Amino acid sequence: MSGIIIDFERKQRCGVEEAILCSSKSPLQIEQIIQMALERDARMLFTRLSLEKWQSLSPTFHPKLSYCSVSETAILGTITDLKQQESPIAIVSGGSSDTNICHEILRTLNYHGVSASLYEDVGVSALWRLTNALEDINKAKIIIAVAGMEAALPTVLAGLTPRPIIAVPTSVGYGVSNGGELALHSCLGSCAAGVMTMNIDNGFGAACAAIKLLNSFQHN
Repeated sequence: MSGIIIDFERKQRCGVEEAILCSSKSPLQIEQIIQMALERDARMLFTRLSLEKWQSLSPTFHPKLSYCSVSETAILGTITDLKQQESPIAIVSGGSSDTNICHEILRTLNYHGVSASLYEDVGVSALWRLTNALEDINKAKIIIAVAGMEAALPTVLAGLTPRPIIAVPTSVGYGVSNGGELALHSCLGSCAAGVMTMNIDNGFGAACAAIKLLNSFQHN
């Protein structure tokens, strides 16, 4: 286990649990972390776990993990049934190409016991799609807006709703989109006041920010 230290007490301090970023870890390291969690009977969320890396893990661990190839996440331990709960968070995406980030957000929220409603492919290129969904979106307390290309969606939403907007620029796009940098700069330079911007493709971070906001509402 040398070199691996897991922050099992993070939720008590910070309100959200540590997640295991798997993209830069070897299968052996991931297996060691799973074993550490099993020995403590602890739940755990794994992010950026590609299907190829998931398949390379020892088959003995597969039944213990709930894996989602769309979000590239895996959950160790029980998953709360949230079907009957209200959804305080709306996840809104510009296009279906953003679906992997949307589902990373959704899985992170659900792992923490928070329900969310998902509104995909309602980008501003056909604005009627967004306006048709706006009444339902506004039922949420927090909106996470996920968009690539020029990422106009968070700015437009911020001009239509009083809800807090967390913008997630994505790497969807080509040419001057430059791997999401145009989307990031667009969100950072938004003319709509109060747009909170995450790093490119950072769905996990957006979900954690929404959870902390939600917790602060409930504690006031």
